[in-house]
Amino acid sequence: MGPVAHSGLSPIDASDFVRLSGASEAQISALETFRELLTDWNQRMNLVGPATLPDFWGRHAWDSAQLISLAPEARTWADLGAGAGLPGLVLAILGQGREGFHVHLVESMAKRCRFLAEVVGALDLPATIHNDRAENLRLDVDIVTARACAPLTRLLGYAKPYLDRGAEGLFLKGQDVAAEVEEARAAWRFESEQIPSASDPRGRILRVRSQVHARRS
Repeated sequence: MGPVAHSGLSPIDASDFVRLSGASEAQISALETFRELLTDWNQRMNLVGPATLPDFWGRHAWDSAQLISLAPEARTWADLGAGAGLPGLVLAILGQGREGFHVHLVESMAKRCRFLAEVVGALDLPATIHNDRAENLRLDVDIVTARACAPLTRLLGYAKPYLDRGAEGLFLKGQDVAAEVEEARAAWRFESEQIPSASDPRGRILRVRSQVHARRS
């Protein structure tokens, strides 16, 4: 069963998020702490667009949380280019307490890793931070995900080591995903499915279920 849809045309608040996601009071409290830390750190470094923070619950929290319902049995996740903790920290908050649930936050920029470490430490989240390039790691995970990380052609290169080890890809994409897929097919052979986003009718979640193979020039 997919996520409950929200029109994406107006901001939502914490009570709307509870209705959409079924989040507990403790999870909402943790997400509030994350929101406060994100707002604070965003004044010092570019994590998210400042204009998007008033719609934290829809633009960021619900956009990330919808992935849970697309892979309800998944226990291990890798978030590539995890700098702002989206979707990775949201997934870790919602998965906290579930047996075996763990999120790998992969981020090459040290200063962004410091932000991630503060949130993970403050909330005692089931997450590991990797200050490295995504393609350098060999992690066995159920799901590899990314949001605002890179165009699909490059993103598949980053995700290939995970997909090759059996992970499924769930990538949060915008309204230009069809063009990205077409461009990526010139470089890669892969199978994908476009799923309408529950947080924004213009967005799509790209599911990649198979290994990707480079096309020979």
